[in-house]
Amino acid sequence: MEHPLNVYNTLTRKKEIFIPLQEPYVGMYVCGPTVYGDAHLGHARSAITFDVLFRYLKQIGYKVRYVRNITDVGHLEHDADAGEDKIAKKAKLEQLEPMEVVQIYMNSYHKNMEMLNVLPPSIEPQASGHIIEQEALTEEILAHGFAYESEGSVYFDVVKYSKYHHYGVLSGRNIDDMLNTTRELDGQEEKHNPVDFALWKKAQPEHIMRWPSPWSNGFPGWHCECTAMGRKYLGNHFDIHGGGMDLIFPHHECEIAQAVASQGDQMVHYWMHNNMITVNGQKMGKSLGNSIMLHEFFSGNHPLLEQSYSPMSIRFFILQAHYRSTVDFSNEALQASEKGLSRLMEAYGHLSKLEASPTSSIEVKDLCSKCAEAMNDDLNTPIVISRLFDAVRIINTVKDGNATLTAEDIKELQEVFQTYLFDVLGMKDEATSTGGQEAYGKAVDLLLSVRQQAKANKDWATSDKIRNELTAIGFEIKDTKEGAEWKLGV
Repeated sequence: MEHPLNVYNTLTRKKEIFIPLQEPYVGMYVCGPTVYGDAHLGHARSAITFDVLFRYLKQIGYKVRYVRNITDVGHLEHDADAGEDKIAKKAKLEQLEPMEVVQIYMNSYHKNMEMLNVLPPSIEPQASGHIIEQEALTEEILAHGFAYESEGSVYFDVVKYSKYHHYGVLSGRNIDDMLNTTRELDGQEEKHNPVDFALWKKAQPEHIMRWPSPWSNGFPGWHCECTAMGRKYLGNHFDIHGGGMDLIFPHHECEIAQAVASQGDQMVHYWMHNNMITVNGQKMGKSLGNSIMLHEFFSGNHPLLEQSYSPMSIRFFILQAHYRSTVDFSNEALQASEKGLSRLMEAYGHLSKLEASPTSSIEVKDLCSKCAEAMNDDLNTPIVISRLFDAVRIINTVKDGNATLTAEDIKELQEVFQTYLFDVLGMKDEATSTGGQEAYGKAVDLLLSVRQQAKANKDWATSDKIRNELTAIGFEIKDTKEGAEWKLGV
């Protein structure tokens, strides 16, 4: 590869050349949703970020096993170790079985991901289906002396672990500072130290999600699932573990500790994290009351929204920022993304109609190489998008008769769009990818050809009727010397 892929490794806090442990195979694990409610824009950002990584790794020739988990047990209401299970609480409120709640919101999540054109992972394990593996992980950590049983629960001994290993290696936190600043919580007197975290929790009588174990009838701690399932499907050592930046501590920090305590070394080579979505500079989240669900974006039914936004507008909006930078929500930014995406799709439509010339009068060379260079620089999607807009300017200049392109250069532009806009960034033309697909566009072209014939016959009534009816239902019609062009209005 001319420009090797570099990724920012949260563990080492620097960009590193990506070298798979067993080329050409890549093992990638990403923390998926906790399915007790509808997905919001933050969920979309993480899914889209690692979808682009998944797509690009395959594009450059790797065989990828992509594991994205579903958390359906053990994520408690107040913190990782205290309070009611979020799914169990939802089940009680709605008078459903917990697994009914899981299925409802898992189906909704999958539908949203499909609309956003997020590819399904290779494997999508559920925490509730891997209780045995989580119990086995707990037993290994106990056997190595880094956990203790207390009143039917099992806790990871962070202080003892820190005597031999660095707890805080991912987040940069110091164990002494954590001990001095961590407050005691009600119901956690059974811990040796407030920083210790649960590997297994004894279920209280009212807790409806429980399994038998050597210690009690209970359930695994939230942090166990990813360590256990990552190891099951990707082995004791794999390449990439990803998720949102809010998971660095405590979730991913605890995962590292569990892996080292159970097998003696770290499981993951590259840790990658996407940044947050913000609203007026504040993190978007359910607890803050400022989150917008994906279905609300698609319908426009939310007080903060001025209009509805299509799934591809949302995807394009997210990819216009680097995955490690924050993205601040505003209607203005989303509307600008919508218009920008429309320009790209319109130019791509013109591309197939350009006529080749013997010579090119405008520079096209190396656009594909420049896009690859940007992707290899820690997935710099904003630069890729800027290169695509360079292609738009070239196409429009040729279309307007102010420049010429050879057949080879036209092919290069087609490759840029197909490889980077569609295959890597995962965009799709919503006007032709829903409903009738190709037939949809052909039907509009047919109407416009009828209108063109009516104009030739000076049948102005029919010509105006077709134009007015198409405009009324949202099409923009533009008459040119060659005929009529159309697009769906923004």
